[in-house]
Amino acid sequence: MAGEGPTVRRRLRVWGIVQGVGFRPTVYRLAVERGLGGWVLNDAEGVLIELEGAEAGVEAFREALERDPPPLARITAIESESLAPLGEREFRIAPSAAGRRVALVSPDMAACDDCRRELADPADRRYRYPFINCTNCGPRYSIMLDIPYDRPATTMGRFTMCADCQREYDDPADRRFHAQPNACPVCGPRLALHGADGRPVACADAVAAVREALLAGRIVAVKGLTGFHLAADARSDAAVRELRRRKKRDEKPFAMMAASAEAVARRARVGEAERALLESRERPIVLVAKRPDHDLSPAVAPRSPYFGFMLPYAPVHYLVFENDFPPMIMTSGNLAEEPICGDNTEAVRRLEGIADLFLVHDRPIQTVCDDSVTMVQRGPGSASRQATARLPCQGASRRDAEATPGAPGLMLRRGRGYAPRPIALAVEAPEPILAVGPELKNAVCLVRASEAFVSQHIGDLKHPIAADYFEKTVEKMERLLEIRPKALAHDLHPAYYSTRYARRRAEEENLRLIAVQHHHAHIASVMAEHGLEGEMIGLAMDGTGFGADGTVWGGEILRASPARFERLGHLACVALPGGDAAVEHPVRTAWAFLLEAYGPEEAESRLVGRLAETRSKDRRIWADMVAKGVSAPRACGLGRLFDAASVLAGVSAENTYEGQAAIELEAAAGDRPDEADPYAFALADAPAAGGGWVIDTVPIIRGVVADAEAGLDAALISARFHATIAVMLHAAARRAREETKLERIALSGGCFANARLARLLAAALEADGFEVYLHWDVPPGDGGVALGQAYVAAARMRTPNGERRAPSKLGGY
Repeated sequence: MAGEGPTVRRRLRVWGIVQGVGFRPTVYRLAVERGLGGWVLNDAEGVLIELEGAEAGVEAFREALERDPPPLARITAIESESLAPLGEREFRIAPSAAGRRVALVSPDMAACDDCRRELADPADRRYRYPFINCTNCGPRYSIMLDIPYDRPATTMGRFTMCADCQREYDDPADRRFHAQPNACPVCGPRLALHGADGRPVACADAVAAVREALLAGRIVAVKGLTGFHLAADARSDAAVRELRRRKKRDEKPFAMMAASAEAVARRARVGEAERALLESRERPIVLVAKRPDHDLSPAVAPRSPYFGFMLPYAPVHYLVFENDFPPMIMTSGNLAEEPICGDNTEAVRRLEGIADLFLVHDRPIQTVCDDSVTMVQRGPGSASRQATARLPCQGASRRDAEATPGAPGLMLRRGRGYAPRPIALAVEAPEPILAVGPELKNAVCLVRASEAFVSQHIGDLKHPIAADYFEKTVEKMERLLEIRPKALAHDLHPAYYSTRYARRRAEEENLRLIAVQHHHAHIASVMAEHGLEGEMIGLAMDGTGFGADGTVWGGEILRASPARFERLGHLACVALPGGDAAVEHPVRTAWAFLLEAYGPEEAESRLVGRLAETRSKDRRIWADMVAKGVSAPRACGLGRLFDAASVLAGVSAENTYEGQAAIELEAAAGDRPDEADPYAFALADAPAAGGGWVIDTVPIIRGVVADAEAGLDAALISARFHATIAVMLHAAARRAREETKLERIALSGGCFANARLARLLAAALEADGFEVYLHWDVPPGDGGVALGQAYVAAARMRTPNGERRAPSKLGGY
């Protein structure tokens, strides 16, 4: 192409995740192949390229770069400028330039195919080396101390490269050119095996010792790419139950790792879309439907319809799971909703009494990051506006969309592999924003112009360790991204740790405060993912959230734009005896629904399901709390209705983890067809005092009770209940459309992690002419709230006096 057409010179400015991912060698190769002169360099904003040669060659270069960037690159934009030709015929990689830094940070990625081949090759100098990596894979975000992303600013700075590694690092034609974690057995990190007391254990092969210990039923803490896992044999009932006892995790399902997608498919139903997610370079945990003939302990995921599987992603995992090693529990190395352990000494202290052995290494983890959790949503509604969601990278977004045709993934926990990858916003923030998220399943979000950076999963901020991790995460993201917020977006709830942090910091630094209602943030998060502006209908369905009127919301039908919302309708409220205690013990909520449906006297004769196991003394206390309104706040969350149905159907009596009763109710439906007869419900005509019309759920409770009294099994009751909720929300959406004339609708809130409900409702809405929008990049639950807060704040900051607008009479802003 060198001689085709007139000679031109172009300057290309490339933004995105383009540093530390092999971008310059790719540019070098593409330019040389096309006979172009010029140079490429890293600078503070990203990558700068000047090309000179035939116009056809320059155009072909750009097309190739956009079509096939390096595997870990995420191009957010390319700008082109024509320059006068200089007669330059050779192409070179120029030294990096300084300036204001806006380059992006790459997530940590699984070992690439090339590194895995070398890992298994006895002739390779990195044979079985558990820290093998290159520019196309390995640690990034987790080892960064500061920017720019150079070796001294990572936790690899303590390891001096040997001559062979340095030669690779300096060679533009080498796969390890400027791979900052580059190392080998001569000069790099090493594995070690420690006992339960943290002292070294002498052994010839630490990996072999761990494999032997796991097969013997022992529990091993394994330090991987972004933190520690607790590993145990998933086939051993004794090992799994002992891990539950030690970790104080009664029933919440454990994540597992298997050697291959084929190994997963022997235990669960793995379709093309599930396989694509399992084998993607992000390597998330994927929820897959259980096979009835699996060989795993029933204690792995009791009463859940799913197993959570991931494949190996760190080199040490490939060594542990070689030769089709059986599936192992690989759960986060922590307690409850605490952050996972990342430091060796900290792990020994915090996991004391849990792990029998510790497989550790001496490469420090600067930022711990939980594994991401995903699942595939199927059905007509789930495919159309998830796979086409706006993502910040042209080339990667096409590959991601094509990876799961017709059945896109749903993000349930955003962590390793995805954070802190940016999301492109349709609204540009006039000033930097920090959105601090909610209390549970917390994540935070930083916004710079039209880029939103959502953090990894942080956890439950009621835990002091998680609260400390929250502040450290904010500090690190602000430093790495060089974003100093001028505005702080927070939840309306005054007692949340994140709200108190925002208020304290705003006062100390004289920052702008923008309060965002919880359910508005849910709908705004969907809009942010899809690059949507204007108004749309929003169904925000979760357990509880602080309402604009100071009451507890949770089953909301909204008219929403990025800047404001109006409450059109909501589920009827019911008392929660004991408040949070009712959330943890759904029998209290079920009893309150029964009191609402039948009154105190008749309710006593309608004790069905798990409610029949309660003591009459307790029921009298709860009834008294409801009657007197003492410690019994009224709430309208759909999650609480799921809790009540689960209890009354005889499925679950406790929420030992968030959403347990609802998850087990979904599982109870099993393979029952979607086309079950729905129960009755009613949409009230008169507006409610709290704003909007009301969906009366009492007929649903009466229907569930009648079926339970008639002896119908839980599977049929569950199928009918799910069908009812889908029909009920469809009817609410149609009413909202009649009132607003809007056709676009967003589904958000933790209830839409329920695959059966999302499938039923999305299909019905699409068949009725709605444009249905679902999540992918952030979870539908509270893990996505920070993105919504940030989007609302950006939109309001662009509106004169945006956040100071007086609330409307219907609770909007």
